[in-house]
Amino acid sequence: MSRMSQPDPELTHRLSRRGMLGVAAGATAAALLGAAASPAGAATEATAGSAGRGRPVLPPGRLGIQLYSLRDKVSTLGFAPVFAELEKYGYDEVEFAGYTQGSAGPITLAQLKRLARDHGLNPIGSHVGYYSDDPNAYTFAQNLTKVLDDAQALGLKHIGTASGPFRYGSTVDAWKRAAEEFNTYGAAAKARGMKFYQHNHSEEFSFATDNPKVRLYDVLLAETDPDLVFLEMDIFWAYSGQFRFSKRPDGSPAPFEPLDYVLKQPHRYPLFHVKDGVSDPGDTYGYRMTDVGDGDIDYQRFISAVTRLRGERLAHHWQAEHDQPTESFTFARRSSAYLHSLREKC
Repeated sequence: MSRMSQPDPELTHRLSRRGMLGVAAGATAAALLGAAASPAGAATEATAGSAGRGRPVLPPGRLGIQLYSLRDKVSTLGFAPVFAELEKYGYDEVEFAGYTQGSAGPITLAQLKRLARDHGLNPIGSHVGYYSDDPNAYTFAQNLTKVLDDAQALGLKHIGTASGPFRYGSTVDAWKRAAEEFNTYGAAAKARGMKFYQHNHSEEFSFATDNPKVRLYDVLLAETDPDLVFLEMDIFWAYSGQFRFSKRPDGSPAPFEPLDYVLKQPHRYPLFHVKDGVSDPGDTYGYRMTDVGDGDIDYQRFISAVTRLRGERLAHHWQAEHDQPTESFTFARRSSAYLHSLREKC
């Protein structure tokens, strides 16, 4: 049963606006959904969402939030008030970005785990650094055992990094070397009943400096063991990568659809970051980040495409995020309300 409070008063307006927007689907997504998303079709879906008709697009129990979005509140108020708010907003899960809480005083991992569960929140994953020049750094490369010990103490099923595989550079061999290390981390995580994952930004979709015909993200997928290394697609940054890297350095076309990566290997994507942006071709990254539902990324289409795959509806976790929200509680509340409002086409 949803723990949602009353819908945001701006939600109907936002749904109507979103009906006129969307990121173009690839051929695979279009075939899956029966037709490519169009402004008219999106408007119909948005209206259905606001009217409450059809099955919810968001699977039950699978809405989370990356706590980096609420770092200001965690550092000043502590985890307890933040978790209480997230419970009111209808969140089911949390993804950590550190386990300390600033001015609210120290907290143990056992207390943090219990606190999350007391508010109906499942700790689903955590971001940890990939590597550092400091041998004592809290990273996978420097302190793998400690990182996994802490994740296990919290009961996490996933433990990953938001760092790109650029440790050794941007050549094909450099990424193969990083992939070998990711396989090592993945094997160690699997031995403890967890999945190791990597979270992308837009640069992962760039091209190898020694072979500009090769997309680096494709090297990562090919060189990591699919049973050991998983991906958390940050959907905003993937579409930013589409904007930035749909042409090779020589100007030749190299289009790609982020959703197609998921549809081809859905088992490799247990986690997603649901982050929105307003399209802005004048921006370096192609989008200006905004609250989920206020931007141009068509989440009705994207989430539906994944969850309609046979056996995949409950296989993924959807984490709302905003790197720099204007007001972080407002972002969390409005993003949850929007995502819960989305409905499948009848």
